[in-house]
Amino acid sequence: MFKSRQVHLEQDEAVMQRIYELRYEVYCEEYGFLPENNYPTHSEMYEYDTQSLHFGAFNLRQELVGYVRLVQADAQREFPFQNHCKLLFEGAVLPEASRTLEISRLMVRKNYRRRAGDLLAGVRESFKSLTPEHEARSNSPQILLSLYRQIYHYSLKHSIHFWYAAMERSLARIMGRMNFGFEQLGPPTDYYGVVAPYLANIRDTEILIGQKNQALLTWIQRPELNAAPVALAVTTA
Repeated sequence: MFKSRQVHLEQDEAVMQRIYELRYEVYCEEYGFLPENNYPTHSEMYEYDTQSLHFGAFNLRQELVGYVRLVQADAQREFPFQNHCKLLFEGAVLPEASRTLEISRLMVRKNYRRRAGDLLAGVRESFKSLTPEHEARSNSPQILLSLYRQIYHYSLKHSIHFWYAAMERSLARIMGRMNFGFEQLGPPTDYYGVVAPYLANIRDTEILIGQKNQALLTWIQRPELNAAPVALAVTTA
């Protein structure tokens, strides 16, 4: 069982340090997205951290097992993905920056990605659908969903209506199977791997999940602090 929470940049310095170290392990050592020599302290820190909201997932021993951040627009009302994904499809419409956040650095610690085909987000490429069951299953993307529940509640509280995300095609397909409603905005580009920009309307996502999987929507909408554990099993091909 995993629980996620917001981690505050200044108040939670010790946890933030664990986050920087996890990001170094994943982005530098494991995937090679960033050169290790640029981070002699083995802590991946970046300028966008100060304009971001940080969220960590923890196991029962309070060990950090997953992470995601929500990046706010800069002074020019632009997001990090726009520095890399320069081309957008004709007719693509970007929402008001003040109502939008970019999902970034989504990751699950390596030893919690034990299955062949697991993506960085902790879910396997053969993922098909979610169905609630009485018993937990080892192939349920609990960490990913726990993090998404936290950013969902943060977004509702702060009147955020849209999420950007730069995702690889396989993760975008998986999010679609979970009915998260991300729509591709432009062609793939090399941005920490080959990814494309996507946009999700949070309200539309609520409606879609409710139509397809009411139990999952109920679980997401329930605040985690007071939520009873729910087993979300995955049906795979």
